[in-house]
Amino acid sequence: MGIIIAILVFGLIILIHEFGHFLLAKLSGIAVLEFSIGMGPRIVSFVRGETRYSIKAFPFGGSCMMLGEDENDSDPRAFTNKPVWSRIAVVAAGPVFNFLLAFVLAVVIVSSVGYDSTELIGVQPGLSAEEQGMEAGDVIIRMDHTPTVIYRDITMFMMTHTSQPIEVEFKRPSGDGWEKHTVTLTPKLSEETGTYMLGIITNGGRTPANGVAEILKYGAYEVFYWIKAVIKSLGMMAAGQVHTDDLAGPVRIVSIVDETVDESMIYGVATMLLSVANLCVLFSANLGVMNLLPVPALDGGRLVFLLIEAVRGRPVDREKEGMIHAIGMALLMCLMVFILFNDISNVFFRQ
Repeated sequence: MGIIIAILVFGLIILIHEFGHFLLAKLSGIAVLEFSIGMGPRIVSFVRGETRYSIKAFPFGGSCMMLGEDENDSDPRAFTNKPVWSRIAVVAAGPVFNFLLAFVLAVVIVSSVGYDSTELIGVQPGLSAEEQGMEAGDVIIRMDHTPTVIYRDITMFMMTHTSQPIEVEFKRPSGDGWEKHTVTLTPKLSEETGTYMLGIITNGGRTPANGVAEILKYGAYEVFYWIKAVIKSLGMMAAGQVHTDDLAGPVRIVSIVDETVDESMIYGVATMLLSVANLCVLFSANLGVMNLLPVPALDGGRLVFLLIEAVRGRPVDREKEGMIHAIGMALLMCLMVFILFNDISNVFFRQ
């Protein structure tokens, strides 16, 4: 069941991404030759109007093939013959629709189980939070001037600020309002866990959202958090702080979904579906960010060329652009092969 659900998750995320390109292409009057889910040979396909709709053998990928996308074509409905801002909208629509999918699912999650609050339910004796007078009911709002909206903001901050003193701003209930306080907390190394701790205790779960406005607020922030997490992870990768074993491709992601289904199913179907939806938010936001990277062959790489065209008033030579995208695709395929072998090694040989 976990593998089937993983394939459905991949299919949904890719479907929404390609549908974004497809919808904006149709609205812009661009001829779409084929809209497909998956890669490889076609399993099922049919033609409706000018477009062939296909489901292909391998569920990891998809495409929206437009007339004149990679070459000059005299047809007025070709991609290259449309205004540059229309083409920018078509290319950007894929990642944008991934963010929209993540937002919709995040709203469902927050409305069902709430959000992870930064409100304290207590402090640990002998640690810095207690020494600085923090107590149950305090709500942490900033750490070293970095806003903390959900508890995961605190854990993300602590990943890169393990032992340094931290200026913590929090608010405390006072009458009909809040009092703001600022303290400096010094993390202390725990002999039991081997990690640095501030001594703050939260409820470890989710706090119900209060009304539609709060549901939308935390739903939007859930997406923003994962976008921020992906960008931070890319920065850590560039700095050599992330090992290649930490990279996850399709095989490892299927394994993660499978484990999530197995572990959450014991609490009921609803819990399992919410857990899978949470993974969908992560994966969809991740795909949106990765596709916007200025890498040839990705949506971000195509946007770079389109923005250059918008600024200079004429396109980059099509042959040169096509060659750059071809090289980029070749390098991406090499990376995918590396990640695939890395996945297989981690999933099957390092249990």
